[in-house]
Amino acid sequence: MPTVEDNLKKWSAEYDWAKLGEEWSVTWGGSEAQWFGAILPRIHAFIPAGIILEIAPGFGRWTHYLRGWCQRLIVVDLAENCIAACRQRFGDDPHITYHVNDGRSLAMIPDRTIDFVFSFDSLVHADADVLQAYLDQLALKLKPDGAGFFHHSNIGEYRRYFSLIRRIPQRLRNWLLARGLVDRFHDRSFTVTARAFEKSCAQAGLQCISQELVNWGSTRLIDCFSAFTPRDSTRVQPNQIVRNSAFMDEAELIRRLARLYAARGNPS
Repeated sequence: MPTVEDNLKKWSAEYDWAKLGEEWSVTWGGSEAQWFGAILPRIHAFIPAGIILEIAPGFGRWTHYLRGWCQRLIVVDLAENCIAACRQRFGDDPHITYHVNDGRSLAMIPDRTIDFVFSFDSLVHADADVLQAYLDQLALKLKPDGAGFFHHSNIGEYRRYFSLIRRIPQRLRNWLLARGLVDRFHDRSFTVTARAFEKSCAQAGLQCISQELVNWGSTRLIDCFSAFTPRDSTRVQPNQIVRNSAFMDEAELIRRLARLYAARGNPS
């Protein structure tokens, strides 16, 4: 289970950002295709928004698109190199502000100021206590009708399965992994499930309003997209849960269509 310290070490010192994070969008045919084909349809009800907060932007793969959907964008990351990269990439954009945090704190954000908070492809590596810390603070930082969209782990639902996989001798396990006969865990946090995230929202004074459990490079639904809002928000509704085992099929379709419709070139 990656701790805050593990994540800081990996993303600030160990990981080679030569491709600026675009390597994680190859399955969709690039970040543009992934944004318009997979992400925007899932968050369109929440944007445009006055002030958007993006947590853990990395090198700005989604910042590039979010900045066009708000009057002000705040990005917060625990890795100084990520914030430096975003500053360099978007430095001439006056409505973006940047903060380095400790991997948990949103103390730099005034209360009741955020219309929409977004995190994608990053908090899947965060443990349950980190998510709880963010949610506790977001209950104060969000406006009364604000909303959030977090991409987080659901691999804790399959803890027993992956425990058994880890007992397989390394050589045999590698053989099975190479042939897609067992699932990879993709550095997801085993302390997090969709159900636990819903409970964390409730504990913080928030309401989870939708959860889509998806298979991320796997057969099992190891990831989850959760939308949430303050408990007294006009957006409140009973949580709608969908188990989407066709998510990677969707990604393949988007990749195929990207050859026809995606803009030429790379936004980075």
